[in-house]
Amino acid sequence: MDTDNLCASVFICGVHMWHGTRRRGAASHTRRHPDNMLDHIRARYAWLPLAVALAAAAACGGSGGAASQGQGAGRQGGAPAAGVKVLTLELRPIADTSDFIATVRSLHSTTVQPQVEGVVNRILVKSGDLVRVGTPLMQIDPEKQAANVRSTESNRAAREADVTYWRGQVQRLKALLDAGAISRNEYDEAQHQLETAQASLASLNAQVREGQVELRYYRVTAPQAGVVGDIPVRQGDRVTTSTIITTIDDKRGLEAYIQVPLERAPQLKAGLPVQILDDEGKVVATNQITFVAPRVDPATQTVLAKAALRDTPPSVKVQQFVRARVVWRTVPGLTIPIVAVTRVSGQYFCFVAEPGGQGPVARQRPVQVGAVLGNDYVVQGGLKPGDRVIVSGVQKLADGAPVRLE
Repeated sequence: MDTDNLCASVFICGVHMWHGTRRRGAASHTRRHPDNMLDHIRARYAWLPLAVALAAAAACGGSGGAASQGQGAGRQGGAPAAGVKVLTLELRPIADTSDFIATVRSLHSTTVQPQVEGVVNRILVKSGDLVRVGTPLMQIDPEKQAANVRSTESNRAAREADVTYWRGQVQRLKALLDAGAISRNEYDEAQHQLETAQASLASLNAQVREGQVELRYYRVTAPQAGVVGDIPVRQGDRVTTSTIITTIDDKRGLEAYIQVPLERAPQLKAGLPVQILDDEGKVVATNQITFVAPRVDPATQTVLAKAALRDTPPSVKVQQFVRARVVWRTVPGLTIPIVAVTRVSGQYFCFVAEPGGQGPVARQRPVQVGAVLGNDYVVQGGLKPGDRVIVSGVQKLADGAPVRLE
């Protein structure tokens, strides 16, 4: 039974009760029994059933009117439009890239090793010092070599005296030979002694020069300008020609060594852009590939590519690992903010604002996305230039919901 029928029934029952009360009241008055208490009460409250009926009718009428008004309002107004922000899609350059871990090396990096053996008695620099070519780095005890040089110089002085003596003898015997006072053999013997003394002197001169040159090697100097690296030896250590005493690096000639997998090797070529990224993935420098190895590394099955780091942040150091991004090509494409995309059962969706009968509405559309570029997805399908993608409040939207563009 609906509300209107229920109210009508209540009203009719009240009226019938009122009429019955009135008849009984009239009969009681006709019989004239004022002492009948029950009849007296009925007569006094005969108006009550009619009042109940009228109140029920008023209540039902009010509630029915309110319900009718509510239903009418619901049919006319509907759900309120949600305020959203939209992004109109436009074609933009999309880069096809690959990220690698590269090693920074220096074209002017050298390992310093002594050219002589001996005991280190002085270290003249410290790690991190900036040095020029020829700056003394370390002193190796030179006393033994200096003694050898002095001994050779003494022998040379004796040979110089021999040369002077035999030169005088040859001159004197030449005069006697010309006068016929001596034989030719005596002269030739003196000449031979002079030549022998001269050869011995020349050999000793060479030994002295060699000893003096080697003596200079006992002071190790910088072969190039740059920054001194770690110095693993200490004063008092014995070093040989195979001992690494330090390194010197010049940051003016840095290169990034990139090992590229074989599947990408056919695309490698000089001139491709290489971006250096920081820890947050931001591009801090852009350079170009300058060298591609003609052969594959047999151990790693990769191809070496080098990029000269002419543009590089000051914080980059030699032998440092850096993130390098190779840009293979750039093509026009679409991107969509990550916040505008939802995923349901493995499928990606977004909402697009489209015209509706009474204003714009949100339409849910499946979309295919690819790589992430910053805070955006690369769109691979499902959208076209000019689409107005909703980028705010997507979690509260439903397909076909009215929206208000902000």
